[in-house]
Amino acid sequence: MPPAQRHPTMVDVAERAGVSPSTVSRTLRGLSTVSPEVRVRVEQAARELNFAVSRQAASLATGKTGVVAVLTPVLNSWFMGSALDSLAPILRAAGMDLLIYVTPDMAERADFFERLPARRNADALLVFSFDLTEEEAARLDDLEIPVIYVSQHAEGRASVYIDDVAGGRRGTQYLLNLGHRRIAFVKTVGPSGFSFSSNERLTGYRQALTEAGIPPDDDLVVTASSFGDKRRVVEAVGQLLSLRQPPTAIFAEQDQAAVSVLWTLRKSGIDVPERMSVLGFDDHEVARWSDLSTIAQSPSDIGRVAGELARSLVNDPDADRGQHIVLPTRLILRASTAPLAHEETPSPQCGADSPDADSPHAESPRRSGDGP
Repeated sequence: MPPAQRHPTMVDVAERAGVSPSTVSRTLRGLSTVSPEVRVRVEQAARELNFAVSRQAASLATGKTGVVAVLTPVLNSWFMGSALDSLAPILRAAGMDLLIYVTPDMAERADFFERLPARRNADALLVFSFDLTEEEAARLDDLEIPVIYVSQHAEGRASVYIDDVAGGRRGTQYLLNLGHRRIAFVKTVGPSGFSFSSNERLTGYRQALTEAGIPPDDDLVVTASSFGDKRRVVEAVGQLLSLRQPPTAIFAEQDQAAVSVLWTLRKSGIDVPERMSVLGFDDHEVARWSDLSTIAQSPSDIGRVAGELARSLVNDPDADRGQHIVLPTRLILRASTAPLAHEETPSPQCGADSPDADSPHAESPRRSGDGP
């Protein structure tokens, strides 16, 4: 058998580049004390020898792992997929790796907060869409690394999020400007139970009504599911349509729920938007397919900004660890909203055409432009 090939060492790189091993170490760790000319020679020698820096060795030398961790209750969501898709390149460009901790159930969640593996495995932790208990938040405060809360406002802690209150207020004000006065709000409950955004959007909805001199009506606020529970959406819409004074517009706080509302109304024989306007929130791809008016946020921008903030806090120990970055929302006009045309209130058809919880979840999709 041929002898095993020896892997190149830092000494080998130093000899080829004509510098000391310590200079190679400083160069490959990205330190600024190396001249550009020496950096080019060392990097070329490392490439020629196929030399890779050991992450463990670099950690011992710098006290940093070169890793940013993400804590999330779910991965299979449009928001997380879009956010991570823009977060990863930001970290990669900074020479950092991405480590993801997923805690889909209470057992795994309890294990994470008991062990806090991010303490030894990462230089920063991004907490995505989590309703933390006071004890859990305190545990994260004890970490000796920056912790950034993403998609939520965390008082006194670094946070990146959209202004959900302003988004809820803007959507409601838009429907008010169309002449609607009986505006319903559909809250959603996802598998993680995360409620921050939902509560903030509801607050904005109520603020807009109050500013317009319309007392909020609790009967117009219903709860559905945004993750495929058709029966809960059917029941929520039925609850609204059975009111003595049904709404003329429905504002759903997530697009997936809004599309289910569209389907339910159309199965009930209620024309959208002629007799009922429907507005969503997110600008999920299903909103474009369904021609749904919506309040848009950009999870890609959120992921990018969170990555830039993590990089800044890791590289600058004196950076403000309590800073907040708030991103805007915008109104996207499509075909599911229209001015209130008459005072007639909608009523569902009865009998065979009533919505069936086991029917398909949405109509055949069609694409449309994102503009009005």
